[in-house]
Amino acid sequence: MEWVIRIGQFILSLSILVVLHEFGHYLPAKLFGTRVEKFFLFFDYKFALVKKKIGDTVWGIGWIPFGGYVKIAGMVDESMDKEQMNQEPQPWEYRSKPAWQRLIIILGGVTVNIILAFVIYWMLMFVYGEKYLPVANMKDGVWVQNELVAQRIGIQNGDKIISIGEQPMVNFGDMNEALLYSGGKSVVVERNGEKVSLNSPEGIDQDILAGGSPLVVSMRIPFFVGGFSEDVSNGKDCGLQVKDKIIGVDSVPVRYFDEFKTYLSGKKGQPIALKVLRGETEQTLTCNVNDSGLVGIAPVNMSMNDLEKAGVYTFETKEYSFFEALPAGFNKTFETLGGYIKQFKVLFTPQGAKQVGSLGTIMSMFPPEWNWQAFWQLTAFLSIILAFINVLPIPALDGGHAVFIIYELITGRKPSEKFLEKAQTVGMILLIGLMVYALGNDIWKFIISKFI
Repeated sequence: MEWVIRIGQFILSLSILVVLHEFGHYLPAKLFGTRVEKFFLFFDYKFALVKKKIGDTVWGIGWIPFGGYVKIAGMVDESMDKEQMNQEPQPWEYRSKPAWQRLIIILGGVTVNIILAFVIYWMLMFVYGEKYLPVANMKDGVWVQNELVAQRIGIQNGDKIISIGEQPMVNFGDMNEALLYSGGKSVVVERNGEKVSLNSPEGIDQDILAGGSPLVVSMRIPFFVGGFSEDVSNGKDCGLQVKDKIIGVDSVPVRYFDEFKTYLSGKKGQPIALKVLRGETEQTLTCNVNDSGLVGIAPVNMSMNDLEKAGVYTFETKEYSFFEALPAGFNKTFETLGGYIKQFKVLFTPQGAKQVGSLGTIMSMFPPEWNWQAFWQLTAFLSIILAFINVLPIPALDGGHAVFIIYELITGRKPSEKFLEKAQTVGMILLIGLMVYALGNDIWKFIISKFI
């Protein structure tokens, strides 16, 4: 059921992004008197689910839910309609329009995606405000997620991270991104009441990405049993149940999962006494630790709202009026774009390339339950990604078309239709190759997670 909800959110988000992106091309094309022959949500290879011709345009919905397109008359695009391009240019065709009009048409989709992200962030700020966890409220410090990276930097469970480089840590939401780009910088933490200065080594971004996730640290959470491993059944065998709260091991009090995990590492192959709170009743269960230091239980993943209701953390919400939210949404849009550009650069490294994912990776980003706030936040983020990817100077993408038009504006010479067709072919081969590579990465990650 969780994947059904994720897929539903993904298809709705993709539909919004695609339709508005293509309208970004359609509207200026019509404004400049250019004929748009087709406007499709999803791809209609061989046949369409729905289609209807209105005026000069066939509107429809395809059966392959991975995108969409507009077919603009007289434009060298992915349709590779050479028959049309071999005929004499008509005044209503794209190729007959002045370069500046063609540039506006081609960049219309990217422009709409940026505007969409801004509007979503603006409305999110106005409706929900900006909820965050102040680092000052993390009284018991952080929970290390990537142990190898944390060891290289020197971060430990329970450290209160005060600053990274010249950036004071105020909002916990900024911490993992700051750690990703912390190579060569100092990381100041408070440990056992004392400040400790650590040095993050050069190349730490590669170590982080090698772990498959940019998450180095997270909030510490109370240890409620969330589920059991298929491979290690010790926890289930000793009588533990989902939603049990583990509050102690042997004579040692336990509040957080990381404390439990650390304690078990010294009890390999031994029995332990688990102190459990089940509802209002305390129980003690004897459980065997296997030779790897595991009992086969996982903690409940608690949301901000769950943690706040449980009194674990005190979150703060910065509220905005309708007009105050406007500049806040604008700043959020370009901060997100800037952060994505930084992360995109890392993809051109050996470890970064391994993190390239396809649609499966995107679908997994959506929450397993329907949450409109999370849905719109992710849709805004994907809109920014779509805008940035499309503006890259690669033939077959909007940015590739734009480069040739800018060349024409500067030199006064228009590239030949034959050249544009060849460039489009090369671009399509590159994009298909990237898609195959990304899909392969997703399949490999799935195999590792299930069978290795």
